[in-house]
Amino acid sequence: MDALTLLKQQVKDAHGLLDATMQGVTPQHAHWQPAGKANPISACYAHVVLGEDFVVNGMLKGAPPLCATSWAGKAGVSEMPPPGPLSNWFDWGRKVKVDLAAMKKYSEAVYANSDSYVATLKDADLSRKIATPAGEQTLAWILSNILVGHIHDFTGEISCLKGLQGLKGYPF
Repeated sequence: MDALTLLKQQVKDAHGLLDATMQGVTPQHAHWQPAGKANPISACYAHVVLGEDFVVNGMLKGAPPLCATSWAGKAGVSEMPPPGPLSNWFDWGRKVKVDLAAMKKYSEAVYANSDSYVATLKDADLSRKIATPAGEQTLAWILSNILVGHIHDFTGEISCLKGLQGLKGYPF
């Protein structure tokens, strides 16, 4: 299997695992405030979907995110996250309200957009250098670490937060 085929499969699988992990999450579970520095499921879910939109459209395609164009006001969040360092997201995560049904529809559009973008790539594109907050990286690194890795990281957080509420976390 070549690297591009593997990345396409990893993006698809990460989306599937996130969706399967979100099964059974009610608004009450989603907005439950855990102790300490963890954010609720709702904020984690919104963060990962919005983050994918920003990365694929803004960083990789050089276009505005869906949440600012065709999905403006329909992404399912009571307010958009603050710009700047991720440390600013904690306060946002503790107060944002997420409409799970609307966020699910938005996530489907974000996934389709990402899948469409990845489908256009050629092997040579994977070595293209792109400026990121972590310095200049290859497109392959961004797709595997920032996109796929980020989805898996937050799916794990969501699974844990479900478990803390007595729910089954991962679907397996």
